[in-house]
Amino acid sequence: MSEVKTLEFEVTEKTALYQGFFSLKRYTIRHQLFAGGWSNLFHREIFERGNAAAVLLLDRVKETVVMVEQFRPGAMDTQENPWLLELVAGMIEAGEEPEQVVYRESIEEASCKIGRLMRICDYLVSPGGTSERVWLFLGEVDSSQLPELGGLEDENEDIRIHQLPVSAIFQLLDDGKVNNAMSLIAIQWLKIHWSNRFNFWSK
Repeated sequence: MSEVKTLEFEVTEKTALYQGFFSLKRYTIRHQLFAGGWSNLFHREIFERGNAAAVLLLDRVKETVVMVEQFRPGAMDTQENPWLLELVAGMIEAGEEPEQVVYRESIEEASCKIGRLMRICDYLVSPGGTSERVWLFLGEVDSSQLPELGGLEDENEDIRIHQLPVSAIFQLLDDGKVNNAMSLIAIQWLKIHWSNRFNFWSK
């Protein structure tokens, strides 16, 4: 593999096209080329929804994971059932750290209080069209007293809480039944590292 070079870019104009629950902006950009020189100016519309944090909740004693199911409008046109099985997650507000988000959202969405927490990774969701970055964590919980439903009514959240054996969530992964990025990445990570589960928080 050739050496990775850090190139420069320039934003010459930024225009707000829409501002609602999310926002859309048009950027006029040029950047340096791998072969030398600069690109022509070009336009890209970027979907701005902020950054998010998500956590895979693990009860290591019971060997279960806690996940949530809720309606997702972005899935209406791409699959028959737009209710998705997902990690607990939330948007990072101004002045917040990703860890604070997952502590808060775990209580609001799944009635779970996280004990120990460890970072899995962070990633760009779809950098060709959105600026969103997601921070993923693994959180240790006691899932013995879970209710059936969660979420905040004033945020229009209607959430069903699921507690699944780790073996069952691995089977759903293998069967292609987990199809959103943050859940796929976190469950794959857990599957790779499951044999070392007793040392997750030993560092």
